[in-house]
Amino acid sequence: MLLPVNPPVSPMLAKSVKQIPDGDYSYEPKWDGFRSIIFRDGEEVEIGSRNEKPMTRYFPEMVQAFLANLPERCVLDGELIVIGESGDRLDFEVLQQRIHPAASRIKMLSQTTPARFVAFDLLALGDEDYTSRPFVERRAALEEALARAEAPVHLTRVTRDLATANRWFADFEGAGLDGVVAKPLGLSYQPDKRVMFKIKHERTADCVVAGYRTHKSGPDSVGSLLLGLYDDAGELVSVGVIGAFSAARRKELFTELQPLVTTFDDHPWAWAKQEEGTRTPRNAEGSRWSAGKDLSFTPLSPDLVVEVRYEHMEGIRFRHTAQFNRWRPDRDPRSCTYEQLEEPVNFDLNDVLGSAHD
Repeated sequence: MLLPVNPPVSPMLAKSVKQIPDGDYSYEPKWDGFRSIIFRDGEEVEIGSRNEKPMTRYFPEMVQAFLANLPERCVLDGELIVIGESGDRLDFEVLQQRIHPAASRIKMLSQTTPARFVAFDLLALGDEDYTSRPFVERRAALEEALARAEAPVHLTRVTRDLATANRWFADFEGAGLDGVVAKPLGLSYQPDKRVMFKIKHERTADCVVAGYRTHKSGPDSVGSLLLGLYDDAGELVSVGVIGAFSAARRKELFTELQPLVTTFDDHPWAWAKQEEGTRTPRNAEGSRWSAGKDLSFTPLSPDLVVEVRYEHMEGIRFRHTAQFNRWRPDRDPRSCTYEQLEEPVNFDLNDVLGSAHD
Protein backbone atom coordinates (compact mmCIF):
# COMPACT_ATOMS: atom_id res chain seq x y z
CA MET A 1 0.00 0.00 0.00
CA LEU A 2 1.56 3.28 -1.17
CA LEU A 3 -0.69 6.30 -0.60
CA PRO A 4 -0.02 10.00 0.12
CA VAL A 5 -1.15 9.18 3.69
CA ASN A 6 -0.32 5.64 4.84
CA PRO A 7 -1.46 3.63 7.86
CA PRO A 8 -1.43 3.86 10.77
CA VAL A 9 -3.01 7.28 11.34
CA SER A 10 -4.62 8.51 14.56
CA PRO A 11 -7.91 10.29 13.84
CA MET A 12 -8.43 13.96 14.54
CA LEU A 13 -10.30 14.42 17.84
CA ALA A 14 -12.84 16.77 19.43
CA LYS A 15 -12.97 18.50 22.80
CA SER A 16 -16.22 18.59 24.77
CA VAL A 17 -18.05 21.91 25.11
CA LYS A 18 -21.35 22.67 26.82
CA GLN A 19 -23.19 24.22 23.87
CA ILE A 20 -23.01 24.30 20.09
CA PRO A 21 -20.69 27.19 19.10
CA ASP A 22 -21.84 29.91 16.73
CA GLY A 23 -19.60 31.11 13.91
CA ASP A 24 -17.80 29.74 10.86
CA TYR A 25 -18.47 26.08 11.52
CA SER A 26 -19.72 23.04 9.72
CA TYR A 27 -22.05 21.03 11.96
CA GLU A 28 -22.71 17.30 11.65
CA PRO A 29 -24.28 14.48 13.70
CA LYS A 30 -22.00 12.69 16.15
CA TRP A 31 -22.23 9.01 15.23
CA ASP A 32 -22.05 6.34 17.92
CA GLY A 33 -19.84 3.62 16.48
CA PHE A 34 -16.20 2.67 15.89
CA ARG A 35 -14.07 5.55 14.63
CA SER A 36 -12.30 4.25 11.53
CA ILE A 37 -9.86 5.55 8.95
CA ILE A 38 -10.25 3.69 5.67
CA PHE A 39 -7.27 3.22 3.35
CA ARG A 40 -7.83 1.98 -0.20
CA ASP A 41 -5.06 1.46 -2.72
CA GLY A 42 -6.42 -0.49 -5.69
CA GLU A 43 -7.47 -3.93 -4.44
CA GLU A 44 -5.93 -3.33 -0.99
CA VAL A 45 -8.15 -2.08 1.85
CA GLU A 46 -7.24 -1.45 5.47
CA ILE A 47 -9.70 -0.41 8.16
CA GLY A 48 -7.82 1.57 10.81
CA SER A 49 -9.08 2.24 14.32
CA ARG A 50 -8.89 4.89 17.02
CA ASN A 51 -5.92 3.08 18.61
CA GLU A 52 -4.27 2.60 15.19
CA LYS A 53 -4.79 -1.18 15.24
CA PRO A 54 -6.35 -2.56 12.03
CA MET A 55 -9.93 -3.86 12.21
CA THR A 56 -10.00 -5.16 8.63
CA ARG A 57 -10.48 -8.83 9.50
CA TYR A 58 -13.57 -8.15 11.61
CA PHE A 59 -15.56 -6.47 8.82
CA PRO A 60 -15.15 -8.52 5.62
CA GLU A 61 -18.44 -7.24 4.23
CA MET A 62 -17.18 -3.67 4.50
CA VAL A 63 -13.97 -4.50 2.63
CA GLN A 64 -16.15 -5.52 -0.31
CA ALA A 65 -18.30 -2.42 0.12
CA PHE A 66 -15.25 -0.15 0.04
CA LEU A 67 -13.93 -1.83 -3.11
CA ALA A 68 -17.31 -1.25 -4.75
CA ASN A 69 -17.93 2.33 -3.58
CA LEU A 70 -14.70 4.20 -2.85
CA PRO A 71 -12.29 5.82 -5.32
CA GLU A 72 -9.46 3.49 -6.26
CA ARG A 73 -6.92 5.42 -4.17
CA CYS A 74 -8.16 7.31 -1.14
CA VAL A 75 -8.06 7.72 2.64
CA LEU A 76 -11.33 8.53 4.43
CA ASP A 77 -12.22 9.23 8.05
CA GLY A 78 -15.58 8.11 9.39
CA GLU A 79 -17.51 5.78 11.67
CA LEU A 80 -18.44 2.12 11.43
CA ILE A 81 -21.99 1.62 12.73
CA VAL A 82 -24.55 -1.14 13.08
CA ILE A 83 -28.30 -0.59 12.81
CA GLY A 84 -30.26 -2.37 15.53
CA GLU A 85 -32.92 -5.01 15.11
CA SER A 86 -35.66 -2.38 15.11
CA GLY A 87 -34.17 -0.92 11.92
CA ASP A 88 -34.46 2.70 13.02
CA ARG A 89 -31.62 3.30 15.51
CA LEU A 90 -27.95 2.52 16.11
CA ASP A 91 -26.92 -0.39 18.33
CA PHE A 92 -23.43 -0.02 19.77
CA GLU A 93 -23.68 -3.17 21.87
CA VAL A 94 -24.25 -5.28 18.76
CA LEU A 95 -21.36 -3.47 17.04
CA GLN A 96 -19.04 -4.42 19.91
CA GLN A 97 -19.86 -8.08 19.35
CA ARG A 98 -18.35 -7.83 15.86
CA ILE A 99 -14.85 -7.88 17.41
CA HIS A 100 -14.38 -11.62 17.87
CA PRO A 101 -11.34 -13.91 17.61
CA ALA A 102 -13.09 -16.77 15.78
CA ALA A 103 -13.10 -16.55 11.98
CA SER A 104 -16.31 -18.58 11.74
CA ARG A 105 -18.14 -16.16 14.02
CA ILE A 106 -16.75 -13.14 12.17
CA LYS A 107 -18.19 -14.56 8.95
CA MET A 108 -21.55 -15.28 10.57
CA LEU A 109 -21.83 -11.82 12.16
CA SER A 110 -20.89 -10.11 8.89
CA GLN A 111 -24.07 -11.66 7.47
CA THR A 112 -26.45 -11.37 10.44
CA THR A 113 -25.40 -7.94 11.77
CA PRO A 114 -23.67 -6.22 8.83
CA ALA A 115 -22.00 -2.89 9.43
CA ARG A 116 -22.25 0.40 7.59
CA PHE A 117 -19.75 3.23 7.19
CA VAL A 118 -20.52 6.93 7.51
CA ALA A 119 -17.78 9.11 5.99
CA PHE A 120 -17.12 12.60 7.31
CA ASP A 121 -13.60 13.60 6.24
CA LEU A 122 -11.03 13.07 3.50
CA LEU A 123 -7.30 12.72 4.09
CA ALA A 124 -6.10 11.73 0.62
CA LEU A 125 -7.45 11.23 -2.88
CA GLY A 126 -5.43 9.82 -5.77
CA ASP A 127 -1.89 11.12 -5.33
CA GLU A 128 -2.97 14.21 -3.35
CA ASP A 129 -2.54 14.64 0.41
CA TYR A 130 -5.52 16.70 1.64
CA THR A 131 -4.59 16.92 5.33
CA SER A 132 -3.16 20.46 5.07
CA ARG A 133 -6.22 21.79 3.25
CA PRO A 134 -9.09 23.52 5.09
CA PHE A 135 -12.08 21.39 6.02
CA VAL A 136 -14.37 23.22 3.62
CA GLU A 137 -12.18 22.01 0.73
CA ARG A 138 -11.87 18.49 2.11
CA ARG A 139 -15.65 18.25 2.46
CA ALA A 140 -16.23 19.38 -1.12
CA ALA A 141 -13.74 16.79 -2.40
CA LEU A 142 -15.35 14.11 -0.20
CA GLU A 143 -18.78 14.84 -1.65
CA GLU A 144 -17.44 14.51 -5.17
CA ALA A 145 -15.55 11.30 -4.30
CA LEU A 146 -18.70 9.66 -2.87
CA ALA A 147 -21.21 11.11 -5.35
CA ARG A 148 -22.11 7.64 -6.63
CA ALA A 149 -21.59 5.67 -3.42
CA GLU A 150 -24.43 3.44 -2.24
CA ALA A 151 -25.31 1.77 1.06
CA PRO A 152 -23.64 0.52 3.17
CA VAL A 153 -21.32 3.49 2.48
CA HIS A 154 -22.86 6.84 3.44
CA LEU A 155 -21.84 10.50 3.54
CA THR A 156 -22.71 12.26 6.79
CA ARG A 157 -25.14 15.16 6.76
CA VAL A 158 -23.74 18.66 7.33
CA THR A 159 -25.15 22.12 7.86
CA ARG A 160 -23.76 25.59 8.54
CA ASP A 161 -27.01 26.71 10.12
CA LEU A 162 -26.89 26.86 13.93
CA ALA A 163 -30.66 26.44 14.30
CA THR A 164 -30.54 23.25 12.24
CA ALA A 165 -27.63 21.94 14.32
CA ASN A 166 -29.61 22.57 17.52
CA ARG A 167 -32.60 20.73 16.05
CA TRP A 168 -30.37 17.79 15.14
CA PHE A 169 -29.01 17.74 18.67
CA ALA A 170 -32.53 17.35 20.04
CA ASP A 171 -33.99 15.07 17.35
CA PHE A 172 -31.25 12.66 16.33
CA GLU A 173 -30.71 11.21 19.80
CA GLY A 174 -33.89 9.24 19.22
CA ALA A 175 -32.06 7.39 16.44
CA GLY A 176 -29.20 6.46 18.78
CA LEU A 177 -26.77 9.24 17.85
CA ASP A 178 -24.39 10.84 20.31
CA GLY A 179 -24.80 14.59 19.79
CA VAL A 180 -23.32 17.13 17.36
CA VAL A 181 -19.77 17.88 16.14
CA ALA A 182 -18.70 21.39 15.11
CA LYS A 183 -15.75 21.74 12.72
CA PRO A 184 -14.12 25.11 11.94
CA LEU A 185 -14.36 25.63 8.18
CA GLY A 186 -10.67 26.51 7.89
CA LEU A 187 -9.42 23.59 10.01
CA SER A 188 -6.65 21.38 8.59
CA TYR A 189 -6.65 17.67 9.42
CA GLN A 190 -4.58 17.24 12.60
CA PRO A 191 -4.19 13.61 13.72
CA ASP A 192 -4.62 12.93 17.45
CA LYS A 193 -5.31 16.63 18.20
CA ARG A 194 -8.50 17.82 19.92
CA VAL A 195 -9.25 20.69 17.57
CA MET A 196 -12.93 20.03 16.76
CA PHE A 197 -15.81 20.50 19.20
CA LYS A 198 -18.33 17.91 20.38
CA ILE A 199 -21.57 18.59 22.20
CA LYS A 200 -23.11 15.59 23.92
CA HIS A 201 -26.24 15.02 25.97
CA GLU A 202 -25.89 15.09 29.74
CA ARG A 203 -28.52 13.95 32.25
CA THR A 204 -28.65 12.89 35.88
CA ALA A 205 -29.93 9.74 37.56
CA ASP A 206 -30.10 8.52 41.15
CA CYS A 207 -28.52 5.06 41.40
CA VAL A 208 -27.95 2.45 44.08
CA VAL A 209 -24.31 1.72 44.95
CA ALA A 210 -24.19 -2.06 45.17
CA GLY A 211 -20.45 -2.77 45.20
CA TYR A 212 -16.97 -1.51 44.48
CA ARG A 213 -13.80 -2.65 42.75
CA THR A 214 -10.40 -1.81 44.19
CA HIS A 215 -7.97 0.42 42.35
CA LYS A 216 -4.75 -0.82 40.78
CA SER A 217 -2.80 1.45 43.18
CA GLY A 218 -3.64 -0.76 46.15
CA PRO A 219 -6.21 -2.90 47.98
CA ASP A 220 -7.23 0.01 50.25
CA SER A 221 -8.33 2.31 47.39
CA VAL A 222 -11.64 2.25 45.52
CA GLY A 223 -11.28 2.05 41.75
CA SER A 224 -14.95 2.22 40.79
CA LEU A 225 -18.42 2.07 42.30
CA LEU A 226 -20.94 -0.32 40.76
CA LEU A 227 -24.34 1.19 40.06
CA GLY A 228 -27.79 -0.37 39.90
CA LEU A 229 -31.39 0.57 39.11
CA TYR A 230 -34.50 -1.38 40.03
CA ASP A 231 -36.58 -2.70 37.14
CA ASP A 232 -40.34 -3.29 37.02
CA ALA A 233 -39.90 -6.72 38.58
CA GLY A 234 -38.07 -5.27 41.58
CA GLU A 235 -34.69 -6.68 40.50
CA LEU A 236 -31.58 -4.53 40.92
CA VAL A 237 -30.01 -4.36 37.45
CA SER A 238 -26.36 -3.48 36.86
CA VAL A 239 -26.29 -0.25 34.82
CA GLY A 240 -22.66 0.90 34.93
CA VAL A 241 -19.91 2.37 37.08
CA ILE A 242 -18.38 5.64 38.26
CA GLY A 243 -14.68 5.88 38.92
CA ALA A 244 -13.00 9.24 38.32
CA PHE A 245 -11.79 9.92 41.87
CA SER A 246 -8.57 11.49 43.14
CA ALA A 247 -6.02 9.26 44.88
CA ALA A 248 -6.92 10.71 48.28
CA ARG A 249 -10.65 10.33 47.68
CA ARG A 250 -10.19 6.67 46.64
CA LYS A 251 -8.71 5.89 50.07
CA GLU A 252 -11.42 7.88 51.86
CA LEU A 253 -14.14 6.01 49.99
CA PHE A 254 -12.62 2.67 50.93
CA THR A 255 -12.85 3.58 54.63
CA GLU A 256 -16.33 5.07 54.32
CA LEU A 257 -17.73 2.01 52.54
CA GLN A 258 -16.44 -0.68 54.92
CA PRO A 259 -19.56 -0.60 57.19
CA LEU A 260 -21.66 -1.48 54.11
CA VAL A 261 -19.55 -4.46 53.02
CA THR A 262 -21.63 -7.65 53.00
CA THR A 263 -21.56 -11.17 51.59
CA PHE A 264 -23.10 -12.51 48.40
CA ASP A 265 -25.54 -14.67 50.36
CA ASP A 266 -28.38 -12.16 50.26
CA HIS A 267 -26.91 -9.71 47.79
CA PRO A 268 -29.03 -8.96 44.67
CA TRP A 269 -26.02 -9.79 42.48
CA ALA A 270 -25.27 -13.18 44.05
CA TRP A 271 -23.69 -16.04 42.11
CA ALA A 272 -27.09 -17.65 41.52
CA LYS A 273 -28.30 -14.63 39.60
CA GLN A 274 -25.84 -15.33 36.80
CA GLU A 275 -27.34 -18.76 36.31
CA GLU A 276 -30.80 -17.22 36.10
CA GLY A 277 -29.67 -14.93 33.29
CA THR A 278 -29.94 -11.66 35.24
CA ARG A 279 -27.60 -8.84 34.10
CA THR A 280 -25.07 -8.46 36.95
CA PRO A 281 -21.38 -7.57 37.20
CA ARG A 282 -20.75 -11.26 37.88
CA ASN A 283 -21.58 -11.95 34.25
CA ALA A 284 -18.62 -9.83 33.20
CA GLU A 285 -15.95 -11.59 35.27
CA GLY A 286 -13.45 -13.22 32.95
CA SER A 287 -15.11 -11.68 29.89
CA ARG A 288 -12.95 -11.37 26.78
CA TRP A 289 -13.79 -7.65 26.81
CA SER A 290 -11.91 -7.26 30.11
CA ALA A 291 -8.54 -7.92 28.41
CA GLY A 292 -7.21 -9.80 31.43
CA LYS A 293 -8.42 -7.30 34.03
CA ASP A 294 -9.83 -8.54 37.33
CA LEU A 295 -13.49 -7.53 37.26
CA SER A 296 -14.48 -9.19 40.54
CA PHE A 297 -16.00 -6.84 43.10
CA THR A 298 -16.76 -6.36 46.78
CA PRO A 299 -20.52 -6.46 47.45
CA LEU A 300 -22.15 -3.65 49.44
CA SER A 301 -25.51 -3.62 51.12
CA PRO A 302 -27.65 -1.71 48.59
CA ASP A 303 -28.45 1.19 50.94
CA LEU A 304 -26.37 4.02 49.46
CA VAL A 305 -27.73 6.32 46.73
CA VAL A 306 -25.61 8.49 44.45
CA GLU A 307 -26.63 11.02 41.80
CA VAL A 308 -24.61 10.58 38.60
CA ARG A 309 -24.31 12.38 35.29
CA TYR A 310 -24.72 10.32 32.14
CA GLU A 311 -25.14 10.91 28.43
CA HIS A 312 -27.58 8.24 27.27
CA MET A 313 -28.59 4.63 27.68
CA GLU A 314 -27.55 1.66 25.53
CA GLY A 315 -30.29 -0.85 26.25
CA ILE A 316 -30.48 -1.22 30.03
CA ARG A 317 -27.03 0.28 30.78
CA PHE A 318 -25.28 3.65 30.61
CA ARG A 319 -23.58 3.89 27.21
CA HIS A 320 -20.44 5.50 28.69
CA THR A 321 -18.95 5.62 32.18
CA ALA A 322 -21.16 7.82 34.37
CA GLN A 323 -19.75 10.71 36.42
CA PHE A 324 -20.18 11.36 40.14
CA ASN A 325 -22.45 14.30 40.94
CA ARG A 326 -23.40 14.07 44.63
CA TRP A 327 -24.59 11.71 47.34
CA ARG A 328 -28.33 11.46 47.93
CA PRO A 329 -28.89 10.41 51.58
CA ASP A 330 -32.47 11.67 51.23
CA ARG A 331 -33.38 9.05 48.61
CA ASP A 332 -34.85 5.63 49.32
CA PRO A 333 -32.76 3.12 47.33
CA ARG A 334 -35.94 1.34 46.24
CA SER A 335 -37.06 4.55 44.53
CA CYS A 336 -34.08 4.37 42.15
CA THR A 337 -35.88 2.88 39.16
CA TYR A 338 -35.74 3.16 35.38
CA GLU A 339 -38.86 5.34 35.49
CA GLN A 340 -36.76 8.39 36.44
CA LEU A 341 -34.76 8.26 33.20
CA GLU A 342 -35.55 10.69 30.41
CA GLU A 343 -36.50 8.91 27.21
CA PRO A 344 -35.54 10.58 23.91
CA VAL A 345 -38.26 10.83 21.29
CA ASN A 346 -37.85 8.14 18.64
CA PHE A 347 -36.35 9.35 15.37
CA ASP A 348 -35.88 7.20 12.28
CA LEU A 349 -32.19 6.56 11.58
CA ASN A 350 -32.93 6.36 7.84
CA ASP A 351 -33.82 10.05 7.93
CA VAL A 352 -30.40 10.82 9.44
CA LEU A 353 -28.68 8.79 6.74
CA GLY A 354 -30.61 10.67 4.07
CA SER A 355 -29.57 13.87 2.30
CA ALA A 356 -25.99 14.94 2.98
CA HIS A 357 -26.93 18.65 3.12
CA ASP A 358 -29.35 20.76 5.16
